[in-house]
Amino acid sequence: MNFKDKSLCKLRTVTTFLVLTKDKNKWKNEIQKASDFCLLLASRFAQQDYQVQSIRIVTNAFSEYLDTTNLATAQQDLQFIRVLLNDIKSDGLRIRFAIGEAKTAHEISLLPELIKEFGDLCNACVNVPIDEYSGLDKQLINESVKAVEKIAKITERGEGNFNFTVNFNCQPLIPYFPASYHNSELGNRYVVGFETPDLLVKVLTDFNNTSTLSCLQEKLKMQQRLLSEALQYHVSKVAKIIKIFDEKDNNGEFAFSGIDSSAAPSKDCASMVEVYKLLGVPFFGASGSVEASALLTRVFKSVKELPLVGFSGLMLAVTEDRGLAQGTIDGDYDIRSLLTYSAVCGIGLDTVPIPGDTPAQKIAALMADTGTMAFRLNKPLTVRLFPVPGLQAGELTQFESDDLCNCAVLAVP
Repeated sequence: MNFKDKSLCKLRTVTTFLVLTKDKNKWKNEIQKASDFCLLLASRFAQQDYQVQSIRIVTNAFSEYLDTTNLATAQQDLQFIRVLLNDIKSDGLRIRFAIGEAKTAHEISLLPELIKEFGDLCNACVNVPIDEYSGLDKQLINESVKAVEKIAKITERGEGNFNFTVNFNCQPLIPYFPASYHNSELGNRYVVGFETPDLLVKVLTDFNNTSTLSCLQEKLKMQQRLLSEALQYHVSKVAKIIKIFDEKDNNGEFAFSGIDSSAAPSKDCASMVEVYKLLGVPFFGASGSVEASALLTRVFKSVKELPLVGFSGLMLAVTEDRGLAQGTIDGDYDIRSLLTYSAVCGIGLDTVPIPGDTPAQKIAALMADTGTMAFRLNKPLTVRLFPVPGLQAGELTQFESDDLCNCAVLAVP
């Protein structure tokens, strides 16, 4: 197997972004149209041996189409959408749905119960802005903390926070959940998101097994070049498939907006920890982790031919990566480490388990630190925390979700 093997570069998602209105009579047609589009494009990728792992549908802000008068009306409308989604024949592909962003305290207050009832069909986010003095919107942060705390209490093992995140300096058209949201004025769009840890590991392993370079600087330079070339090879293949698809199959309903080149690790692929080790870092969290993070970010940003959207950077999702999860057990890194690495990469604090009794003020301060970095460094960062009921720092989670790895709870400094 060489780096050109298409099984090394999976497509985590084909994500459509559509606009829904208050006219419920149109929802079925619009959602079916988005699903059909995703499935058709996924089939075209499959014909060229690229595996699409999920199809995702993202809407404009949910207050623009759901009846948010109260919880009951919002639940009724989402139940209507759930029925529509359940009727879709997905050819075995996982369908995920994001209801867009919550913009007000009232809308945020609806999310815990909606997430509890609808789970992965109710991914949602809050976008926290800054004011003219570059100060973060503290009210939105505090309301978001309340939502995180309530989700932790009313969902099993607090796993519902998998479907909720707080965004800082994030633009529309992120294909990965739950940071995804859409602006109505953009119309219908689509984005392709990658999953490449297996590819990174293959390239670095082959290089390390054959390289005779002794100079560390030259070695890192060569590793970066080879990683960029391998990623670009697959991006070029994907670009060709998309070009042909848009010419022959796309009837103009959804406009291509770009790709998210992020590594996007999961439980079912190589760990990013292995990538760090192959770059010469003893373990993720050891000295050298910042340099390696910056190198990998440069690789993801080096892509040509297709426009980059979303994060297009290094994702370090603690409970979605087996190696990172083990690192919490081994005490290899902490929340401060993750914040430090976010300065040179992404994604912020993603799927981080914290003690269930963490004070709200600490969670808010952690969000504020992340948000400050995002705007100061002009990069997208998110916070997706898992306060785990009944657990303290160092104790092990007992998650049952197929998406989550069990790990040690991290202390909030």
